[in-house]
Amino acid sequence: MDDRFFRNAMGKFATGITVVSTEVEGEAHGMTANAFVSVSLNPKLILVSIDKRARMLPFIQQTKKFAVSFLSEDQQTESMRFAGQIKGETPYNFETFGNLPVIQGALANITCNFYNEVEAGDHVLFIGEVTDLKVNEGDPLLYFGGQYRKLSQ
Repeated sequence: MDDRFFRNAMGKFATGITVVSTEVEGEAHGMTANAFVSVSLNPKLILVSIDKRARMLPFIQQTKKFAVSFLSEDQQTESMRFAGQIKGETPYNFETFGNLPVIQGALANITCNFYNEVEAGDHVLFIGEVTDLKVNEGDPLLYFGGQYRKLSQ
């Protein structure tokens, strides 16, 4: 099978959208990711998958901590911004939570310490041990079939 066919097939699985963030030498960095999963309750672990070519990769490897923000349905602009689809923007005004930059108004903000890292093909899987979280009400921003979607009630 070719890469496009594989990618299209994987696009048939609806996902939420997150922004993974960290801070290096006083500068906040973020990237959009939809490859997120809860891993364990004891200890409380989550996993994010990051392309080996992503600028975010060495930042997480350096800081050994990161945050994940679950985007709400009205945060498509944030998703596009951190996916590199919107260029030339002014610096993003992150909120600070647990000493890490997070997306303000997200459905959830999770802070993590590095737990493990596993190379998997052209990605690195980062497992984080949850140190804190907060939750807001609302509906998620979704991604399905290569397009942003919203829940329909």
